[in-house]
Amino acid sequence: MPPASPFRIVSALRRTRRKTVTLQAGDRAVVAVATATLWESPQSVRPVDAPALAVPPDLRTWVANLTTSDHAAHRDRVLTQLLLGEQVVVDEIVGDWARVAALQQPAPSRDPRGYPGWLPVAHLSAQPLPNGRELIVDATATSLRDAPYGDVVLAGVMLATRLVSTGVSYGGWLEVIVPGRQEPAWVRSADVVALSNRQATAEEILTVAQRLLETPYVWGGLSAYGIDCSGLVHLAHRRFGIVVPRDAKDQYEATKQIALGDEQPGDLYFFAREGSPVHHVGFVAGDRHMVHASEQDKQVLLEPLHGERAATLVGAHQVLV
Repeated sequence: MPPASPFRIVSALRRTRRKTVTLQAGDRAVVAVATATLWESPQSVRPVDAPALAVPPDLRTWVANLTTSDHAAHRDRVLTQLLLGEQVVVDEIVGDWARVAALQQPAPSRDPRGYPGWLPVAHLSAQPLPNGRELIVDATATSLRDAPYGDVVLAGVMLATRLVSTGVSYGGWLEVIVPGRQEPAWVRSADVVALSNRQATAEEILTVAQRLLETPYVWGGLSAYGIDCSGLVHLAHRRFGIVVPRDAKDQYEATKQIALGDEQPGDLYFFAREGSPVHHVGFVAGDRHMVHASEQDKQVLLEPLHGERAATLVGAHQVLV
């Protein structure tokens, strides 16, 4: 049994509540759940999506319950997902829904401010995060607790999520500020790293993408419970503080094309059918292999360039950082 800590004793006397704050158009807010799904409209959701709309969302159950037809329908319903602490600007409130622009997910072909869409107001907090030492989640997923070795207050906090440290530590745990909560929470120090100014190498970014092998494919997904091709690229770069656009076609425009044959592990392959825009992206893994989230195979996998992939390859690109 782990040792009892004074923080566990104190936390038992606390009652953590979310502040009730009314948001309105023009406000800035932050995501207050581990992962919030951004929808095309409030009418996009169906009964099967209830776990994704819960507070907190249960993405594991949501993905497990999706049928083949549900996955196909996501193209017209699910846009992307937002991680805990992501900043948004609110454009409109309609009932329990907010139309927002996600400021940390560039989408120049959709909105110059950031990815636009709808999400439940209950997934947001008007309470801004304070300045402080920034940490970034390096585990595929972690949980935040009410004390070291304490009860889970927020599960499924994803890789590349940014947290703000209070500077307090105890026995392998770090205290962090959590959006929407009055009290801080605790994260295992082994699950986070300090956000570094050091430039990550392409191979380091590829290594992060490889940690998500076998993750289920979900259109618009941006988590270890489900992810799509451009989400894999966005998330792996974001782990190192590198911001790339969210959609494949925008990633293509924002990166530097290199000659085929000159690509190195960690660079990107892009794919398009003749006369159509880019529709797919994957990481170069060397020896004409790539790591990508495959809609056809319903998972993230490592595979050689062959068949349709080889036929639709339109170039290799490097991310300029």
